[in-house]
This record gives sequence, C-alpha cells and structure tokens, in this order.
Amino acid sequence: MARISGVNIPTQKRVVIALTYIFGIGSTSSQEILTKAGVDFDTRVKDLSDDDVAKIRGVIDESYNVEGDLRREVIMNIKRLTDLGCYRGLRHRKGLPVRGQRSKTNARTRKGPRRTVAGKKK
Repeated sequence: MARISGVNIPTQKRVVIALTYIFGIGSTSSQEILTKAGVDFDTRVKDLSDDDVAKIRGVIDESYNVEGDLRREVIMNIKRLTDLGCYRGLRHRKGLPVRGQRSKTNARTRKGPRRTVAGKKK
C-alpha cells in the first residue's frame, strides 16, 4: 500500500489513475508528475519500487499544492469573498450558484431539496 501525501493509493490500479485519488491531482497533472518522475504510466501501484514512490512523492511535494493545504486555500478564498461582501461572496453565503447559472430551475445541487411554500388561500 503506497501512501502519498496522506492518502492511501489503491494498489490494483495503474499509477496514472491511482494518483487522481489525491485531492488536487487530476489526470493531466498525474501524467505530468509521472513524466517528471520517470515512471511508466502502465505500471500498477503494487509493482512500484520504493525508489519510484519516493520520486513521485518528491515531485508532488516540490511543485504541487495538494490535500490539506489546497483545501485550506480554497476555504480561505471563499471566506475572503464572503467577508468582502462582493456578489460572489453573497452567493456563497446564500448557498446559491456562484458562476452565473440560472437559479429559477436547475440549481438543486446548490439549493438543496425542495421546500414547499404554502399557496395563497382563496
């Protein structure tokens, strides 16, 4: 079981796919990391030597912001926007879509489950 930046990497998967389990590393950056470390994309995590794991860990540590640090940075960015009181910050505060999507319909993920509003009595 390889452990990189505090995450247990799945052993049966290819290294390119397994690195994407780390928060902040997608498929493109995973390929860049393996190219810099000189590791073949098709090798399985269980077949990696300790040297290969150390190389991958070194590349990630020196040039990528991942896991806890990245989560903290994202939260601080959102907190800064809400403290400023700018439009994006207000949308974050209200739990509505932030990037210009429509909110009359199709905003269920951000708004949560429907809350029925009682109709006007006749």
